[in-house]
Amino acid sequence: MQYRNPIIPGFFPDPSICRVGGSYYLVCSSFQFFPGVPLFESQDLLNWTQIGHVLTRPSQLPLDDADSAGGIYAPTIRFHNGRFYMVTTNVTHGGNFYVYTDDIHGAWSDPIYVQQDGIDPSLYFEDGHAYFMSNGTDDAGEHGIVQCEIDIATGKKLSPAVCIWKGTGGRFLESPHLYRIGGHYYLMASEGGTEYGHMVVYARSRSLYGPYEAAPCNPVLTNRNLGGYELQGCGHADLTDDGNGNWWMVHLGFRQIHQWVMHHLTGREVYLAPVTFTEDGWFTAGVDGTNRLTVETDRLPATEQKPLPDITFQNSRIGREWCYLKAPRLTDYRWENGTVSLRSAGITLDDPKAAPTFLGIRQQEMELAIRCTVKVPAQEAGLTLYMTPEQHYELAVRDGRAFYRLRVGDLCQEFGSVPVEGEAELIIEAHPLSYTFKVRTGGTEQTLGSAQSKYLSTEIAGNFTGLMIGLYAQGERCEEFAEFTDFCCHVR
Repeated sequence: MQYRNPIIPGFFPDPSICRVGGSYYLVCSSFQFFPGVPLFESQDLLNWTQIGHVLTRPSQLPLDDADSAGGIYAPTIRFHNGRFYMVTTNVTHGGNFYVYTDDIHGAWSDPIYVQQDGIDPSLYFEDGHAYFMSNGTDDAGEHGIVQCEIDIATGKKLSPAVCIWKGTGGRFLESPHLYRIGGHYYLMASEGGTEYGHMVVYARSRSLYGPYEAAPCNPVLTNRNLGGYELQGCGHADLTDDGNGNWWMVHLGFRQIHQWVMHHLTGREVYLAPVTFTEDGWFTAGVDGTNRLTVETDRLPATEQKPLPDITFQNSRIGREWCYLKAPRLTDYRWENGTVSLRSAGITLDDPKAAPTFLGIRQQEMELAIRCTVKVPAQEAGLTLYMTPEQHYELAVRDGRAFYRLRVGDLCQEFGSVPVEGEAELIIEAHPLSYTFKVRTGGTEQTLGSAQSKYLSTEIAGNFTGLMIGLYAQGERCEEFAEFTDFCCHVR
């Protein structure tokens, strides 16, 4: 059969996976968005349903002053003795911590912190012991992949942190995960930076603490030499078996907006690659150590990969598809009877620290039609294509006129103002290389203009997230609410 990558499109970076019986569970990093750590479920590895988020309470996820490179970094999900654990790093507040739940569809615990530095933490369980690892500095001052035993009930270190592997020499050694398969411990990580040089590497040992021998085929997966191919940046991987003797790798990657245009909008996404163990106990991944947008395999039963559905107010909700930006003031939001109402908090989308009134969904594909009707009082309200406080486009209504605005670094300009009476339907048509802005009011549809998409790309923004399609309200603090109805995001 043939399957398509990405298996989860859009800004869902740093995937980690575990299998429990016939179900798979996957988590991703979320940075400055609330709630945090998107949580997905699947029965076939190809069709994934977002069942919520792991971090849903302010006590779990303080995001005050988190900027576009702050908040929650890479998580790991593991299952042990009937309990799920998710370990991650809040780089803005508190450092490394984990939470747990006995009900994957229910609430998770408050954080348990581990006094160990580094990011990209992972957990490994064996013979009643719990081990914590990260890419950090051990108790002797050695930097690399470090590991210590912890009390899983309290997070307290039970042994000194020890550096167990320094990688293969690539820059930015990160994302360690440990597995015991057969008679070996396999330690997988990534190098090269989460950009065009990203790559997955691994080593193995007969002992938990090493020494670890690097695989002769390293890097086991990378697209760094596939020039002119849309899928790039492959790395930060995790392994799972499928219960049928097959092994699989989930990893992040991104899609360029064009074969020869090295910009990407939709962030780092989730990709799937088959893993093959050889007779000598090493493994390979993907197609000759690369991954592709279309993969042929005989290891999965014939399965229909369902297309992305339209997202509307009726089939989506806050806390699943829709996220706030940083720590929201909830009194400025209403969601009822197919209408979303937003009230300005007196904070703009340009603010690098404070939380504007914003609800966003991921841009998951590059060919989209986005529509929403907005009824606006005195404040400004509308749609935003948001990457960072310095990179965002708006289509909005203010003071009885519709317009679009382009914010790129220090440059900010408004265009195409037309009068609006009462309410207006705002329309954004997304294409790989551009966005077109339209407004329908009084029975007439007008094209206001367009803008190149690349100025919202990660390469321009220099951040770790992907583009969000948002509803927002800003301006002077206002007691009235702007009303949004008939929202639809349709993949064309």
